[in-house]
Amino acid sequence: MKTLDRPQEFATKPLDASKYSSARQDWIDNLRTAMILLVVNMHACVTYSYVGSWYYNAPPEPSIPAKIPFLEWQAHLQAFFMGLLFFIGGYYADRSLTRRGTKAFLGERVRRLGLPALLYMVAIHPFIVMILHPGYPASQTPGKDYLAYLSSGRFLGSSGPMWFAVALLIFSLLLAMVARRIPKIDSGPFQLRVKHVVMLGVGIGFASFLVRTIQPLGSSILNMQLCYFPQYIVVFILGVWASRRDVLASLAASPISNKAGLWALILGPITLIGVVAASLPIPDHGPAKFVGGWNPVAFGLATWEQLVGVSLGLGCMWLCAARLNLRTRLSAWLADRSFGVYLFHPPILVGLALLMQPYRTNPYVMTIILTVVGLVASFAVADLARRIPLLNKIL
Repeated sequence: MKTLDRPQEFATKPLDASKYSSARQDWIDNLRTAMILLVVNMHACVTYSYVGSWYYNAPPEPSIPAKIPFLEWQAHLQAFFMGLLFFIGGYYADRSLTRRGTKAFLGERVRRLGLPALLYMVAIHPFIVMILHPGYPASQTPGKDYLAYLSSGRFLGSSGPMWFAVALLIFSLLLAMVARRIPKIDSGPFQLRVKHVVMLGVGIGFASFLVRTIQPLGSSILNMQLCYFPQYIVVFILGVWASRRDVLASLAASPISNKAGLWALILGPITLIGVVAASLPIPDHGPAKFVGGWNPVAFGLATWEQLVGVSLGLGCMWLCAARLNLRTRLSAWLADRSFGVYLFHPPILVGLALLMQPYRTNPYVMTIILTVVGLVASFAVADLARRIPLLNKIL
């Protein structure tokens, strides 16, 4: 890791942090949009890779060798993209709380996070499962099942990808409760160093390893995969810290952020293969070693995930600050509708995958097509939803 200190062939001219100060947020909006595009791509990947959990997996299941590129790509996405959204969420939550005050902040959080999540749970999820999905038994009665779904409280664990909004709402409520007790943070300069990246990655990795001894990969509580939550909690807090200390600009402009991202792209895929190879042979019955438990492979994967995740997150911040610190008509249009895409993309992807199934070909090609067409359709639906009264209040 010390090689990150050497400005060799991957080094670039240091960025001027003043160009990316808190007064200019265009790059942050573009970063958030990019992460939501990757969320849609992740779910398109799961549709054809069978790596991960999703509403619909298009048959046939690919072979183990065919899954390896999917595994590499999806593992790297999982390592950083949701964490980066939580980091941005913490940053903006603190700014909103400071600007609005506690009462108005909580009202805004419930409206922008709680109500969309509730809409998903009571309308979008049951539509996918009971109407759209081909696996719903023909002998069942959707109306009767829907009433039982609501009355039993099962809808509380049916947030789909909107678990993110639920978790962010909970984090925001906790922030509002403790905000007055947080001491004032020195606004002096902060310089990111390699040791910060390593310590953060290893620290979150160890916490993730401990959590996965009781909540292994693939398990969840009310649709919350707690195996990933150490990262989400820590980076949300760091987002609040970045807001309080006003260091987001310096983090994004740091050459360490650039080099960390580049090294993660180079070393991440290679080292992941080593972690997976160490878990072989995968048992026919029971989980693989890397999913969790008191073993070095589980610790290795957790540490790999967080070191790579922190590094890729910093690299994405640097890239967006350096190359995407702009606001065009297109970027503004996309940013304004990105949350709507996050909300509405699941039924769109499932519906499109079902329509495309008769034309099934190479899973990589199908993933690309589903991603592109799914994004176009999701942005179109999000744009339409913003024109509908009431919906435009929460999107």
